[in-house]
Amino acid sequence: MLLFPKRTKFRKTFKGKIRGIKVPKKAVAFGVYGLRVIEHGQVTARAIEAARRAISRALNRSGSIFMPIFPQTPVTRKPNEVRMGRGKGSVDHWAAKVFPGSVIFEVSGVKEELARKSLKLAAGKLPVKTRFVQESPIAQNMKTSTCLCRRVQIKKDCIC
Repeated sequence: MLLFPKRTKFRKTFKGKIRGIKVPKKAVAFGVYGLRVIEHGQVTARAIEAARRAISRALNRSGSIFMPIFPQTPVTRKPNEVRMGRGKGSVDHWAAKVFPGSVIFEVSGVKEELARKSLKLAAGKLPVKTRFVQESPIAQNMKTSTCLCRRVQIKKDCIC
């Protein structure tokens, strides 16, 4: 199942430029292990889906997968052997613009070697260079030992 937005304000957009480090070095937010982008570029919806399937199969449906990126940029293409001019082509596929430092896949609930293996398989499906990142042990302990609603030690009366 390919990802694309339900609706957009405009059907076609300008190409734009993907330059520089627009995103600060983001930490792993949802999971424990992640796949961080090293270079800027566009990741198509097909590449995202292929990488997600690779991770899911490598994890044997265990653990949790998080995808903080979404393909929301339309990429247009004109048919073959069409003369110059005559307007812009129709939308061919959807892509997500990624910048260095952004984490595009996160995994939790599995051991490190299994996460490393699954994210390496996913990195092979992506058109950008990536690196395996891990959350610091201090942050891991904070996630497990604190309540998300009040940021205090977990108590029996807490509803979260």
